[in-house]
Amino acid sequence: MASTKYIFVSGGVTSSLGKGIISSSLAKLLQARGYSVTIQKLDPYINVDPGTLNPYEHGECYVTEDGAETDLDLGHYERFLNIPTSQDNNVTTGLVYQSVINKERRGDYLGKTVQIIPHITDEIKRRIKLAAQKHKFDITITEIGGTVGDIESLPYVESVRQMKWEMGSSNCIVIHLTLVPYLTTSGELKTKPTQHSVKVLLENGIQPDILVLRTQKKITEEVRKKVSLFCNVDISSVIESIDVSTIYEVPLFMQKEKLDITVLKKLKLPAKQAPTLKPWKTFLGKLKNPKSSVIIGLIGKYVELQDAYKSITESFIHAGAMNECKVDLIPIHSESITEDNVKEKLGNLKGILVAPGFGHRGIEGKIIAVKFARESNVPYLGICLGMQCAVIEFARNMLNLKGADSTEMDIKPKHPVIDLMEEQKGVTEKGGTMRLGAFACRLKKGSFSYLAYKKDMVRERHRHRYEFNNKYMHDFDKAGMKPVGINPETNLVEIMEIPEHKWFVGVQFHPEYKSTVLNPHPLFVDFVKASKG
Repeated sequence: MASTKYIFVSGGVTSSLGKGIISSSLAKLLQARGYSVTIQKLDPYINVDPGTLNPYEHGECYVTEDGAETDLDLGHYERFLNIPTSQDNNVTTGLVYQSVINKERRGDYLGKTVQIIPHITDEIKRRIKLAAQKHKFDITITEIGGTVGDIESLPYVESVRQMKWEMGSSNCIVIHLTLVPYLTTSGELKTKPTQHSVKVLLENGIQPDILVLRTQKKITEEVRKKVSLFCNVDISSVIESIDVSTIYEVPLFMQKEKLDITVLKKLKLPAKQAPTLKPWKTFLGKLKNPKSSVIIGLIGKYVELQDAYKSITESFIHAGAMNECKVDLIPIHSESITEDNVKEKLGNLKGILVAPGFGHRGIEGKIIAVKFARESNVPYLGICLGMQCAVIEFARNMLNLKGADSTEMDIKPKHPVIDLMEEQKGVTEKGGTMRLGAFACRLKKGSFSYLAYKKDMVRERHRHRYEFNNKYMHDFDKAGMKPVGINPETNLVEIMEIPEHKWFVGVQFHPEYKSTVLNPHPLFVDFVKASKG
């Protein structure tokens, strides 16, 4: 193909309609038709990346192979497409302005007045095209964060208008996702919010090519005609997106609605082969027809917000389907766990996961949960801070190292079994300065992790400042907690296990970032298997 085609996905009426899922589903269908596709997210906030945002603000921070801290929607892109994203797949307003201001300071604009148009919009367009230029994708799908009409989204909308004008309607199309609410009092689907949303787009110079209508009830032919007439969109381009029981059904519903065919016609691309999605349908069959179930507790401190542990919850869906087992994931706030109530809180769990996080809040509850899992022989998976909590608990209760702690929680503990990494000691800035991205890990043969991965060398993604203190390695090994995963270059301990336990694994990295529908993460698969007995 001569050049990349561009699809923009905008949202109207309300946020959280599922632009990321629609983008991922369309990408999945186009990929299944033989096209190389990438998806990127334009985020309107002024933070350079979500790395410094509290999970309550923006959900989890997703880390790419190349170490970019990005929006959680990139996790959906990877889970659907089964290909890694990169730092080019997430663009924020902060990143755009930082780049433009740096150019201005260097004198790149030759004394010109730097403005939103053309300088900011030119930088946005440059970044939109970057991923495709580097990797030669046939199609780039770009999701515009926020809702049309938001002040902070205006430069992105203007950039899209310019690209449509510059590239022509067969190279650049806009899909607008909007809400058609159902009013129970009158028993009607209402199209007025959609009409107003499209009107806002038109005021900004963009005529949407396709409308995707989010709805609780089936869209009637009459509603399609009404939307088509009042929004200047042909009726075949009015697509229904009805609520489904799992996000993984959406590609099949979009295929049924012929979204992929409509897109290809508008981009003047051949339909190529029809997507069969056979492995996807096999996964869905197992997901919707489990043969057993298991209760697993997720111990964290952001459990009130579902999106805070999005990749973990999705990894359990993938691993559950692989085991033909429904995982009932019970979120438990670590601050609510004490020595007195731990049995009552965790007693009915068949598996315990202690989640990642930062700071001392809720840490003692996590350590008590680890102790319960270890002493009760309940399968345990600790991720990042969850691995560090397992180390602290073992040091205190098995090595009798009173005062054992992490220097993150206590600046000068008596036994710093978890300590700040050497290369982090001079770091003062918070943003983008942790150990980030994929690193190698050599596994010890015969360990739980080796049996799960079925190989002795893996690469996993990291996001941390603190590490296991190797001065204590011999003591732990001797007492029965084994360092079974080591980074071959730095000697950093990546995995700690208790071989005498039913299944006890603590990992410094984040396995949840690499779990996809077609490649469930082996640690999650084995953890679920061990939990269901």
